[in-house]
Amino acid sequence: MNLRQLARIALIVFLAAIAGVMIGRHVLPPTPEPAIELHKLLHDGLSLDAEQQRKLHAMEATFAVRRRALELEMRAENVRLAEAIAAEHGNGPRVTAAIDASHRTMGQLQKETLAHIFSMRDLLRPDQAAKFDAAVTRALTEDAK
Repeated sequence: MNLRQLARIALIVFLAAIAGVMIGRHVLPPTPEPAIELHKLLHDGLSLDAEQQRKLHAMEATFAVRRRALELEMRAENVRLAEAIAAEHGNGPRVTAAIDASHRTMGQLQKETLAHIFSMRDLLRPDQAAKFDAAVTRALTEDAK
């Protein structure tokens, strides 16, 4: 097999892969991200009154700042982990400390996310809360199915 034939085969394989991805994106519906689905329910599916919407927007703005800070901290911890791995070339004390710090921040983000969810739930009437609870349960169990 010469170089020209090999290049043709590589081009055909590449084009087939691209076509497969494009067909897959059009045929298979995208899986909605749980957070987006919950956000859509809050804003579009619960018929919030003006006061609920005002409070919700304020809560979301506050939480977005806190979430971003924790995400930036996790990125910084990943840098420290990479530096520790480069320095120790194994699972030494710096690597272990960096992993523990990262886990603490991830845990803090999860706790604050749940506190935010509970705060949003407190804004809702009982009929709205039932729909919200079902959406939260779906969001938390979607990957388990």
